[in-house]
Amino acid sequence: MEPLNALVAFANFVLVPATAYGAQLALGALGVTLIYGILRFSNFAHGDTMAFGTMAVIMTTWGFQALGISFGPLPTALLALPVGIVACALLVLGTDKLVYKFYRTKKAVPVTFVIASLGVMFVMNGLVRFIIGPDDQLFSDGERFIITARDFKTLSGLDEGLAIKTTQAITVVVAIIVVAILFWFLNKTRTGKSMRAYSDNEDLALLSGINPERVVMYTWLMVAALATIAGTLYGLDKSFKPFTYFQLLLPIFAAAIVGGLGSPVGAIAGGFVIAFAEVTITYPLKKVLGYALPESLEPDGLVQLLSTDYKFAVSFVILIIVLLFRPTGLFKGKSV
Repeated sequence: MEPLNALVAFANFVLVPATAYGAQLALGALGVTLIYGILRFSNFAHGDTMAFGTMAVIMTTWGFQALGISFGPLPTALLALPVGIVACALLVLGTDKLVYKFYRTKKAVPVTFVIASLGVMFVMNGLVRFIIGPDDQLFSDGERFIITARDFKTLSGLDEGLAIKTTQAITVVVAIIVVAILFWFLNKTRTGKSMRAYSDNEDLALLSGINPERVVMYTWLMVAALATIAGTLYGLDKSFKPFTYFQLLLPIFAAAIVGGLGSPVGAIAGGFVIAFAEVTITYPLKKVLGYALPESLEPDGLVQLLSTDYKFAVSFVILIIVLLFRPTGLFKGKSV
């Protein structure tokens, strides 16, 4: 029974939360990699784009709750997602028209876009803080758990319990659906094929009659949807705080670069690599090892490689290693 208890403890504190977190990072990294692959610059405003879309979802959710509208056992925020996506789409399209289009017309170098995106990032961050405030905002409702640790113990007869939050299951299911729709769109639709052609060879795509502004518009629409969904899922699973989304930029970029910038498959793989690395390295393994090892070998300390305060440092270290030794990433995207 002890090995089973060790497995359940590992699943409860590492496997399940890391899988949900990895799905959230993967969706965020997909937005980053789409912009880099198609629009050819690193968008440092992506974290705050996620925050803005999530903020719109939260405020719509509060409105629904005030009207007595709910989604039964599921979070009401899922009903508010379309409103958040539309709000985020209007924001990014407006930003593109006011900021990025000017530099695109001037054929500015990528570093100019990066600097512009830093300015956009600070403006968006200030806007979100001004509208909703800088504090934590809880907006999750419905059933909290699919199964609680106590129920699992009763059903299994084990000493260790497994708790699966509703938001964790929703994150994985929604991520699978969104990724499937995205890959279908990019590979099967005429617009998606135009976007891929524009990404592969801009000059040849223009000679083929592809409208670049149409490609740009669809890219931003997809980025808005991915950012809002990723931000909302993260907020439901944990909580919403504008500064946290600013911090999320590091693991999201690390995921995109580890997988290969410009590679959608790489963004997904990178998201899970970063998530499992962060959660595993910062989780105290004493309980798991206590079940797995003989009593004479049980550890005295927490067996925690890093404190959770240094979680984002794991992303930074992995990012540096990849940039030094494999700048094209696991799936050979475009080198940084």
